[in-house]
Amino acid sequence: MPAAILQPRNISRNQLRQLHTIHFTVHLGASFRQTQARAMSSTTKSRKPSVPSGPPAIPHPSASILLISPTNQILLLHRVHTSSSFPSAHVFPGGNLSAEQDGDIPSETSAQRHQDSTVYRVGAIRECFEECGILLAKQAGGSRLLEVGDEERDRARMAVHAGKTRIRDWVKEKGGVIDTDGLIPFTRWITPANLPKRFTTQMYIYFLPLREAPSDTSTNALPTDSEAMIAHPTSDGGIEHTTARFLPASKWLDMSRAGEIILFPPQFFLLHLLEPLLSSEHGGESNSADELARQRQRVMNFVTSGDPPWTEKCMSPTGLMWKKGDGRVALGLDKPGFELKGSGRRGDEERVVLVEFGKGGPRRVEVAWRKEVFREERKGDSGSEKL
Repeated sequence: MPAAILQPRNISRNQLRQLHTIHFTVHLGASFRQTQARAMSSTTKSRKPSVPSGPPAIPHPSASILLISPTNQILLLHRVHTSSSFPSAHVFPGGNLSAEQDGDIPSETSAQRHQDSTVYRVGAIRECFEECGILLAKQAGGSRLLEVGDEERDRARMAVHAGKTRIRDWVKEKGGVIDTDGLIPFTRWITPANLPKRFTTQMYIYFLPLREAPSDTSTNALPTDSEAMIAHPTSDGGIEHTTARFLPASKWLDMSRAGEIILFPPQFFLLHLLEPLLSSEHGGESNSADELARQRQRVMNFVTSGDPPWTEKCMSPTGLMWKKGDGRVALGLDKPGFELKGSGRRGDEERVVLVEFGKGGPRRVEVAWRKEVFREERKGDSGSEKL
């Protein structure tokens, strides 16, 4: 069964419902945050998970960015919910592609739909700008980021979101060009075929420039030292608020482990990969320009390593086993997804994500070596059930 959850005879319906809910975590952009509460609500109200009949739903193209600050901290956004009883997760900026805004999107049957391309890069930059106001554009013919006043930036965010102007056209009017070349591919995630709403999400890394001097303002006064509240336009013409903050990857992971924030498996997994690379080799934190540059070089060396390299890995999470005594599911990341079966594309064959998922969101998320998890299962000490 391609990319589907297998239902063993001795697994409970409640466990199966949680497994289906877990698979909603593949989508990383804004649309996922909007459907998160509905997804969790439906799994708790229905006695049987909703599994579509017929052919799998077509994955919607989307893109997200791991935005790295001048001090090598990573930006996460948190949608502020005032009326929902469901907690919202911290996520990377990103969302769905728009043909009108971003360019021609590959057809539903094209393999190019699941590969890095200009339309994904434009969409990632546009969504980042719409969501948090950070403009990834450079001065035409130069290397410095394009600087735009706050009021003008806010007007442009509203206009781009409303479809009144294209981000590339507006940036060109300001004497700049969006920095698609600065985006570094860093995995693709495809929703499993058994889900009714699916996405094919291209992830990127973007390094904001290292500060040349303490007074350097090339990063447009980004919120690198505290949490910022950002007004975000909604599809119905209203406004909702998002908090945005840069923190070290290690801090985000610690907060997740302590239950202070919610990180879904894809976000936790990618932060886990970057955490040792963006930390000082000598322990603690160091903000020297040389140390920060070395950290960035380690990231570049890592993402271009492996077979396939992390720039090309494609993952569609699948349930491998239920650890009864542990209460968590092991998610495999080696499969590329239904559309890419037989294409030669692969994900991460060495690691799995362990997660306990319920109405309150994912908890006790952990990345583990696949061979060690299966070694425990073979010993029979973990009381695991294969899925």
